[in-house]
Amino acid sequence: MIIRSTRITIVSTGRPHEHDLNKELQWFGLSLGLFNLRDKDKSCYRIFLELLKAAKMRMPMSSDELAEKLKLTRGTVVHHLNRLMEAGIVMHLHGKYLLRADSLQGLVQELKGDMLKTWNSLEDTAHEIDRNLGL
Repeated sequence: MIIRSTRITIVSTGRPHEHDLNKELQWFGLSLGLFNLRDKDKSCYRIFLELLKAAKMRMPMSSDELAEKLKLTRGTVVHHLNRLMEAGIVMHLHGKYLLRADSLQGLVQELKGDMLKTWNSLEDTAHEIDRNLGL
């Protein structure tokens, strides 16, 4: 049996006050725990943006295509793609990568569904453990 795990991270930070698409996209990714300070050249953010553009056109991309387009090494791209897949944001299908949904709103709804399923499972398990412990 293969157990697929997803690490959904939500970081509560202040949303940018100014209406700057770039800053709002960075905030979006930071709020999902996708980008961090170690990513000096913002390569994960750039990969996320390329996949967002590709989702709009419904065109998955290979790691080689992403690496070439963004002038990054394939190793760097694969590293970030793995993190994005672990976060439940990106899917790997037939050797290509694509966002899990074709819009950010759709992506948030998918992640919310995942979180609710996990939360409900935690609640059920906690109830069962409490009952078994006589609490």
